[in-house]
Amino acid sequence: MIHGNSSSARVWRPLMESSFGGRFRCLALDLPGHGRSVPGRTPDVYSLPGYASLLAGFVRELDADDAVIVGWSLGGHIALEAAERLPEAAGFVLFGTPPVGGPADVGEAFLPNPAMGVGFTAEVDAEAAQSYAASFLAPGSTLPTEDLVADILATDGAARTGILAGIEAGTFAGEIRVVAELTRPVAVLHGEGEQLISLDYVEGLTMPTLWRGAVQILPRVGHAPHLEAPKAFAEMLTRFIADLG
Repeated sequence: MIHGNSSSARVWRPLMESSFGGRFRCLALDLPGHGRSVPGRTPDVYSLPGYASLLAGFVRELDADDAVIVGWSLGGHIALEAAERLPEAAGFVLFGTPPVGGPADVGEAFLPNPAMGVGFTAEVDAEAAQSYAASFLAPGSTLPTEDLVADILATDGAARTGILAGIEAGTFAGEIRVVAELTRPVAVLHGEGEQLISLDYVEGLTMPTLWRGAVQILPRVGHAPHLEAPKAFAEMLTRFIADLG
């Protein structure tokens, strides 16, 4: 399970501490510069290729080559970047992740939410962190954001600017091609109250192995359904795993 930008592995706790976590072996990591991980030792770590290399190593080290790879937001982009390095992965689950082919697709893939810029800013204060955290949730959500804000403030600012630099330079895999050529099932989930990602864009992509032939809409949640409705999210993951056989 791969967390998003300015987040940490603790976002997976509701899932891992539930009956889902008791049934399945669940693995999560703090990306470099996030959570309890140390900052990246070299600038290239803070990029999609850098994070994808780390993910592939994490999977090998923990003997999880045939795992289902679950990526949230930035984590989904990392999963797509690493897909060719994970040939035995059973399947992929992406949410909050619009596959893009290059920098030109970003404007169409993401909604014009001013909070988005916080995710690419080196210095973030408490007010900006709160704005960014609120954008992860459905409008009007009452879910506490203290942990989200703490993770945002704890993230190495160089990670955020490094990710932006890589996006602007186009130094990442063409994700539209990746999902079009995937031979393994991919589940794409989307919160009904999503504030950052364009559903029209995601539904317009060619994804031959898309689970159940459609993007799965999760009601009454936004960008972070694993936090907003962990039980419903776990049920969706369980159904996907069951369909993998």
